[in-house]
Amino acid sequence: MPVAASLTTAFLLEVGSVDVSSPDPFSFVELPIGTFLMGGSDEDRYVSAVELPRKEVEIINRIAMGRSPVTVCEWARFRRAEAPRTNGSCSPVTGISWDEACEYAHWLSVQSGRSCRLPTEAEWEFAARGGNDALFPSGRNRLSLNEANYLYDEMGHQVGRGYITPIGSYPPNPFGLFDMSGNICEWTASPWTRSPGEESATPGRRYVTKGGAWDQLPRTMRCSSRDWALRDERYDNLGFRVVIDLD
Repeated sequence: MPVAASLTTAFLLEVGSVDVSSPDPFSFVELPIGTFLMGGSDEDRYVSAVELPRKEVEIINRIAMGRSPVTVCEWARFRRAEAPRTNGSCSPVTGISWDEACEYAHWLSVQSGRSCRLPTEAEWEFAARGGNDALFPSGRNRLSLNEANYLYDEMGHQVGRGYITPIGSYPPNPFGLFDMSGNICEWTASPWTRSPGEESATPGRRYVTKGGAWDQLPRTMRCSSRDWALRDERYDNLGFRVVIDLD
């Protein structure tokens, strides 16, 4: 059974196994501590040089991750604006720079009394894999339109919806996390490096993005797929989710 701990009256931290039938705003799931293989496999036909070499990475810090990306409604609360009275308010917010995402995490820390931040690239990929070594967060080595929101198949044919969908439109991964593949790409806290899991000596202008988006192909939604964006750039397919430090 899940164990719930209140952050404030407006925030809910869900720990352990959760009912994933409908994600609630400000809802988080504690991730297990463990070791996983980060990066792409040589047997993956779509693996790129920046996903190699594959390496064993240990997650040693206890964190809880947002069950979904930050939504339009949550962002409106942060900006002290009125959220739109549409189903779109339950959709992930996009057009957010890296610095703005960090500002939101700081605000959430103040509001909740917890240490909130963006996930590192390693934490994000560990969460996406959901305890398995499959290519996709679904736990399978193929992706279907019933599992994620994407626009093109691998032949370049338009097959998807062509727009961002509300959270909960697709099944969660084994950890109970929504939209770890497709819908929107997500910022991470990690500066861009030439290989996964590599430590950057200094913060840079480019930061790793993960997840793949509504206007892309399935190959971009593999757990090991990685890209980057300049910290001050804003895209209509790029948002973020937050983690809470539990230690």
